[in-house]
Amino acid sequence: MFSRLREDIACILERDPAARSTWEVLTCYPGLHALALHRLAHACWTHGLRWLGRFISQVSRWCTGIEIHPGAKVGRRVFIDHGMGVVIGETAEVGDESTLYQGVTLGGTSLAKGAKRHPTLGRAVIVGAGAKILGGFTVGDGARIGSNAVVIKEVPPGATAVGNPARILHKEVEAAREQAANRMGFSAYGLSQDGDDPLTKALHGLIDHVAAQQREIERLAAALERHGISIAEVTAEAPKVDPKQLDKLVD
Repeated sequence: MFSRLREDIACILERDPAARSTWEVLTCYPGLHALALHRLAHACWTHGLRWLGRFISQVSRWCTGIEIHPGAKVGRRVFIDHGMGVVIGETAEVGDESTLYQGVTLGGTSLAKGAKRHPTLGRAVIVGAGAKILGGFTVGDGARIGSNAVVIKEVPPGATAVGNPARILHKEVEAAREQAANRMGFSAYGLSQDGDDPLTKALHGLIDHVAAQQREIERLAAALERHGISIAEVTAEAPKVDPKQLDKLVD
């Protein structure tokens, strides 16, 4: 018991730059308190003391704002940072070295009793603030879940899931795509430096690109006309793009 507690304190000191001392972590970190109480509740649950396990879990929820069902399995050196609003369901499993931020939900989508309804997180998974992982699937080792993502399908090891519903990014495949998207002001991780909605910024970027192409086509058409090449029939049939109208639709 005390060795696990020392491990938990050490992992918090390692991962949280705001942690200044062992005493501060021991007395002021609700994630540490919730995990310690969960171990007691889980022991009661696995030994058939189901009501007592639920009662300890409820006391922990009152004290820390973190709800961990006593049936859930939580690995070693797990760090729940801040923690307010974290919910971990009965059949959920959290792997060693994982990190959960505030507002995370490891929830279920099935009402079948006795079934695997909640997700399994592999080793060293990071789940951003407000993320929801819903269902009895696996999130692979080293995966990252972006803030406010809603994950409803399996995430491969080492991948990143962002958005609602979440899409899967693979480091090798997406690197060039992310670089190109960032040049348009779009961040696939759901964050932008100036706080604008990334999807809206991407759409505005595409609209600006279409408008620039249309202006270039008009200049080319004018140059051809000056050289005696008429393209009146083509330009008459081509649809015109109104960037201002498209911007209103996006806004």
